[in-house]
Amino acid sequence: MTNQTKSQFIAVASITSELSAVMVVAKEISLAAANAKAIAFRAGDKAKGFQPITDFINELAKETIELVTNINIYALVLYRLTVDEFQKTAAYNKFELATKMAGDATYAKSMQEPVNQAKLSMQDCQRQFKRDVSQLLGQLEAVMHHARAARVIAANSRIEASQAGEYLQSLQAVAESVDKAAHTIHDNVQRCRIALSIYRNS
Repeated sequence: MTNQTKSQFIAVASITSELSAVMVVAKEISLAAANAKAIAFRAGDKAKGFQPITDFINELAKETIELVTNINIYALVLYRLTVDEFQKTAAYNKFELATKMAGDATYAKSMQEPVNQAKLSMQDCQRQFKRDVSQLLGQLEAVMHHARAARVIAANSRIEASQAGEYLQSLQAVAESVDKAAHTIHDNVQRCRIALSIYRNS
């Protein structure tokens, strides 16, 4: 196995792990939105401005979960491509070695066509991997956008919570949990992007 293939396996495995963590946190945001909605309902007019914010939080959580589900499918495709590339690279190396060992043998030239085909097949896998990486990076950017939006919503939530009287602490806790979750998602997705970005232009 080449160092390139090993690093691709590691990158795909690491983003799968990071995305699993993102999924857990996104579900926590969804739960926080449900709790906030219940608190805002009890608070009535004191948390009137907070009520629509809970809908935004919940919608962001749902969209993030959907995005991560799609990204996981892409990660599986990248894993399969890496396996395919490894097999085709191994085949190409064997054909090339056989051609060199044949030297000036009578049928040595007949080996050139299989070598060329194996090389083209290997290169096609490499190009496909890069294309899929670019698409995956675009989807990861969408998750980052959601995380940034969640942090803005969390900031607005703190302002609205400050006017909620005795419900202030409960709603502030919701705002803090959303902000913390959004920060975690941002960091996890950023690690995914770093792991993949080296393959986009390699």
